[in-house]
Amino acid sequence: MNDAVRTMPPTEVGNLARAVLDAVGQVVVGKRDALELVLAGILAGGHVLLEDLPGLGKTLTARSFAQALGLDFRRLQFTPDLLPADVTGSFLYDQRSGDFTFRAGPVFTNLLLADEINRTPPKTQSALLEAMQEKQVSVEGVTYRLDEPFHVLATANPIEYEGTYPLPEAQLDRFLLRVSFGYPEQEEEWEVLRRRMARRREEADIKPVVDAATLRAMQAALEDVVVEDSVGRYIVALTAATREHPSVLVGASPRGSLALLLLARVRAVLSGRDYVVPEDVKDVAAPALAHRITLRPEMWLRRVDPSFVVGEVLDQTPAPASGALPSYAAGRQGH
Repeated sequence: MNDAVRTMPPTEVGNLARAVLDAVGQVVVGKRDALELVLAGILAGGHVLLEDLPGLGKTLTARSFAQALGLDFRRLQFTPDLLPADVTGSFLYDQRSGDFTFRAGPVFTNLLLADEINRTPPKTQSALLEAMQEKQVSVEGVTYRLDEPFHVLATANPIEYEGTYPLPEAQLDRFLLRVSFGYPEQEEEWEVLRRRMARRREEADIKPVVDAATLRAMQAALEDVVVEDSVGRYIVALTAATREHPSVLVGASPRGSLALLLLARVRAVLSGRDYVVPEDVKDVAAPALAHRITLRPEMWLRRVDPSFVVGEVLDQTPAPASGALPSYAAGRQGH
């Protein structure tokens, strides 16, 4: 496999990303903000948790992004009896060769839809966790690398608790962000029906806008998006403030700061800039941090939502107003 990734200016990334969103928007109606967040998670090289009620387009969104991005796509339905080998693959005895051969599981793909991830036991969840974190799987002591790009879009139903295994904090932390779609407006719902009647069949196909190699180039180009020191310190201050909030038992880890940094860079590119401003950070703060916060037990009784805590943190943390060069890039700039 050729590891060389072609270079691409951030402006081109923005243009391609908007074209991908337009393509997905032909099928997934009226969810532009949520779709932008899902694409931001993919462009930032991470995994996305889609937490929403059944029937709101989570599976359709994953399949549509796979088609628009030109990626190999697999869907894995998580159930209570799913075994780790059903995710990673297993060794099978080949009678012809008289030896065991490895049969790759559904995790060997570019975009994996892990449907209802909270329906499977922790042992199976942890098999997916290794793949998400290490980009590899271990079977019978043998390690297999996953091809890049590799992204997991996992869905979870927030209301059904019977027969589910809540994701532990460590696993939630591996998701770059959490996105909810919510119910559509009535006009949007009618548009869904209208388009279904117009195409005269269930499935909707999207022509690829980019391919896997182009996606990797887009991801690499985000490293050129400048984050000035005061904006970087603002990111750290926001994450640290979640740890000090009186409603919070456990705040966001440094992985939360990293998520803010990566997602803010994508937000900047989608806005046509090659530098991050505080507004980019604010836009992604709740999706990037809320699922990393554990509230005090009494807050659950009062129905306080972690997103509300992130909102309070944003209100209380002063945003910078500065145009200085970032210190990490000063030597590179040559002035």
